[in-house]
Amino acid sequence: MHLDHGVTYPQRHTHSAEPVRADGSRRALRIGLGGPVGSGKTATVAALCRALRAELSMAVVTNDIYTREDAEFLLREAVLPPERISAVETGACPHTAIRDDISANLEAVEELEETVGPLDLILVESGGDNLTATFSRGLVDAQIFVIDVAGGDDIPRKGGPGVTTADLLVVNKTDLAPYVGSDLDRMARDAAAQRGELPVAFQSLRGEQGVAPVAAWVRERIAAWAAR
Repeated sequence: MHLDHGVTYPQRHTHSAEPVRADGSRRALRIGLGGPVGSGKTATVAALCRALRAELSMAVVTNDIYTREDAEFLLREAVLPPERISAVETGACPHTAIRDDISANLEAVEELEETVGPLDLILVESGGDNLTATFSRGLVDAQIFVIDVAGGDDIPRKGGPGVTTADLLVVNKTDLAPYVGSDLDRMARDAAAQRGELPVAFQSLRGEQGVAPVAAWVRERIAAWAAR
């Protein structure tokens, strides 16, 4: 069986709504964060909130299958006021609520905009899923996909729509690379081969830079959104 052929992933989303509503008001930019279990999505969300909350009006929607654990973590860390954090219990595989039936997440997003808005940014965190997890463009305007070096340095090479098509790929926990035998240079080469010109950020939340490269990318998206 020959596997050295290109793979085209089907589009499973509709186009996002316009940034300006019919009444002239501007809705928030919506950024989704997906990735495998344990890759560091919630920690990245928390770090982004700390980095951006002084300059942006923001809120978060978390997705878990049967719990509110990710939301409760953010609440314990006090990264945002409680009324700016909403939890969705998907009751099924996480990708269903971010790609197939997005109604629960859309309701949470719209309720946040109504109750604590106007907002500049809403982060929608998926529950942990596999490399095929993607967000509907009817739900978010851009997607970050988070992987970590402890999962193996072959993850970028394996591809999948999360790795190859996300607007930003984050390779997390780079500080662990020497301890788990992951080659960061190899991961960078493989990610570039899979993603072309799409950006990749290498991140250690324990390092000096922390979430700064991802926060800078979010600021760029905010600026582009405001200019539309």
